Amino acid sequence: MSTTEIRFSGFGGQGIIRCALITGKALSLYDNKFATMTQSFGPEARGSACSAQVVVSDERVLYPYITRPGVLMALSQEAYDKYWGELPDGGILITDEDLVKMGSDHPNLAVRRVPATRFAESLGNRLFTNLVALGFFTAVTGVATADAMKKALPGLVPGRFLKINIKAFEKGYEHGVQCMAGSAP
Repeated sequence: MSTTEIRFSGFGGQGIIRCALITGKALSLYDNKFATMTQSFGPEARGSACSAQVVVSDERVLYPYITRPGVLMALSQEAYDKYWGELPDGGILITDEDLVKMGSDHPNLAVRRVPATRFAESLGNRLFTNLVALGFFTAVTGVATADAMKKALPGLVPGRFLKINIKAFEKGYEHGVQCMAGSAP
């Protein structure tokens, strides 16, 4: 049985919960996997700490909460500071390179950095940061397929913004593919 535990984290308003919802839907409906999702956030809706967890497996998930995440996506400094220490050796750490200043080199982790906010701004709005980061996540982890993730978007992003969200996802995905090929930092 193959199980992967993922923590998406950042601050409220970045679309962290939506990232987890899209991932769970993609895995469960389009990638033939089992997934659970839980979430937590501070008392303020926007600007406070926010975290969502996804457990994905080839078999039914019997315990829906993460115990030791193998993947951490941290889109804010607070999220990085709070959660990076949970990753085991060999874990994958994904950060927004413009928003997160890392405290050390993390030689035992696979560190992947993406200019998600900058890419989103180049697409016209930083609200697309989560989809850029999700595309990057998809490319560098292989947890879900890009096709499944794009199929999961309708109903979880506003219909009038579906095309630009797909474009944001693809921008992050392409950067992730380049990163894994060694041609991008």
